[in-house]
Order: sequence, then structure tokens, then C-alpha cells
Amino acid sequence: MTDPEGRRRRSGGPARPERRTAPTIAAFHMPEIDMAASPSPRWQVERIVHFGPQDFVVDGLAHFGFHVRDGGYYPIDHPRHVLGCLDRHGRLAWTAAAAPVVEGVPNLPVELDFPMFVDLLPGGSLVVSNFGNARLVRIDPGRGTADVLVDGRALGMADMGNCVVDASGSIWVNEVTGCRIWRFDEAGQVLQTLGDGTPGFAHGRTGFERVRFNWIYDIRRGPDDRLYVLDSRNFAVRVVDPADSTVTTIAGTGEPGYGGDGGPATMATFGSDPTARFDGPISLALDEAGNAYVGDRQNHVVRTIEASSGTIYTIAGRPDTADERPNDAQEPDPAALNLPQISSLDYAAGRLFVPTDLGDVRGDLVLLRRH
Repeated sequence: MTDPEGRRRRSGGPARPERRTAPTIAAFHMPEIDMAASPSPRWQVERIVHFGPQDFVVDGLAHFGFHVRDGGYYPIDHPRHVLGCLDRHGRLAWTAAAAPVVEGVPNLPVELDFPMFVDLLPGGSLVVSNFGNARLVRIDPGRGTADVLVDGRALGMADMGNCVVDASGSIWVNEVTGCRIWRFDEAGQVLQTLGDGTPGFAHGRTGFERVRFNWIYDIRRGPDDRLYVLDSRNFAVRVVDPADSTVTTIAGTGEPGYGGDGGPATMATFGSDPTARFDGPISLALDEAGNAYVGDRQNHVVRTIEASSGTIYTIAGRPDTADERPNDAQEPDPAALNLPQISSLDYAAGRLFVPTDLGDVRGDLVLLRRH
């Protein structure tokens, strides 16, 4: 996830979208990549793109956006409450917002409130989670319709983080500050709730009936159809297994720090800034092999948890960072990257998309490729 309060402050409040002129967006083609897992992960910087305060899409890329299972690529602009869709040439095909956003680009009218994540429902519609009003919104671009699928506030939810759809069509949602995980069916009915809203932590394996979390910033579906959860104020990554109703810690000790690289992820520590409202690791992504990637925001690095061995490594960034210094667009070394405020992670086609904020209104998108 990103830092909602921080981005609201930087944007001067949750303004509605401004109408813009359609940008000229060059196509961005991704060559095929060998996805075989490596015991010694090596990554290279493929591209760095700078984003200004009004940039939604630059050169066919989003600063904050997500790929879904059918290959669709959806940029999100939180403070302007906009979802977009890029076509296969990297052009903005449509937007979804309260009012038209880009001149000449079709807009599907819908009230979003700090949208956080998007996923694909079995019937081809999209589901969008909104942090601001704790609602799941269903969007059918083909029919040009949108409706509220879940009103989280009516269920007592404090907020809403991400929304991921499993193989059965169930929708899993992390309630960030409410410390709960919710499972809904395709019609928006509650099927299950994990956690009772009280912060807590247990290392190892815990049953659904006893599990507790502490500010959950991210949730992603793995290739094994288990749910990977970033239990951020517990400085841990945990796995929800619906098959046996257990939650298992796969990374983190429950304590902050920066250690453990090259060893078992269960003994590793993640960064902390006690002055930050959203303390702890900020974002999570999974690849086809089940390797997990963590945006260790307070350590200013990206780390990977290797699925085959359970080993953790740092693959990009460095702890000494400069808040407002953009990265050199030609920088080839992942270890030299300046990642002061990692705001999300996205994985697609052998690439890891790493957005970082730079000061008040700017940001970089770093595209990493395994080699």
C-alpha cells in the first residue's frame, strides 16, 4: 500500500480529478524472461522513469499501478480518486472517476475514494478497494457500469487496504488499522473474518480462530492460491492457508531492525520509524514461483524471500537515502538506487515495479529485471 495520510498532505487534500490533455504514450514492450528461480537472486535495473505532480502515465507506465491475471495493467491515482486502464500499446484506454480525467479518453463515472488496489472477478468485471470509505466497488468496463459491492463501514470496518480474488472467486480484503482480514463471496456477502480487531502476534503457525495481526498493509494471492499478508507493525510476512485454516509466519521475528540477509527469513528483521504513522514494511508482491518481494520502506530497500529455501536477500536500494534526490535514469546498479519512500510493489512478466515517492510531489518508478 501507500501512505494515505502522507499522500493526502502532499497533494493538499483529496481533490477531485483535474481534466487533462491526453498524453502521447510510447509503447513499452516486455521481452520474454526465464523465470527459473535462482539460489542467488541477481537483478538489474532495466528502466527508471521520473513522475511529476500531474503525471498519471509516462511512457506506458504508471507510478502506482497493478497487473491482473489476464494481463491487464491498471494505473491508480489515489488523491485524485482515479482508476485507469492501459491497452497493450501502453495507451490510456479508459478511466473510472467522478468526472472525465483526460481529454479524449472515455471515462466511466464512479465515485472512488482513495482507491488502493484492483483485481479481476471470475466474470470479467473488476473489483476496486477504497481506503477512504472502506468500500469495494465493482466495475464492468464492457457494459460501462459500476456499483458498490461491499460497504465496509456498514460492517464496522475502519478502512480497506487491498482486495485479491482467489481461485474460487472469493474476495480477500485486509482491514489496515482494524487488524482484520475479511473474505467475501462474489455477491459481497461476508464469508469469514480473521482476527478480532485487537493487535497481536504469534510466531510460527496459528489457527484461524486465534490469529491476530497488527496493522496489515498488504495482501496478495500466491501461485499456490494461499494469501500472503504483510503484518506490518509486527514486522512480519504471514501466509493464510484456507485449506487447513492456518496462518504461518514465513518472515520476521516480530521485532524491527535490518538483519538476516542470506539466512532464514523467519529470523530476519524489517525496518521501523516510530515517528511514521505507517511504520514497518509497506508493500508485498509474489512471482510465478512463489518468491515474495517486500518493500522494506523504513530500510529503503526491496527484499526477496526465496520460496524454495526460505532465505531472504536484499535485491535493491540502500539504507542511506536522500528524500528528494531522483535516481539517475541511467543507473545500472540496484544496490545504488535511492528508494526513500517505497509506496508499492507490482510484479509482472519477470519484472518488479518499484515506485518510490521523492519529497512532496515527485516520484520515481524503478523497473527491475532478473538476469
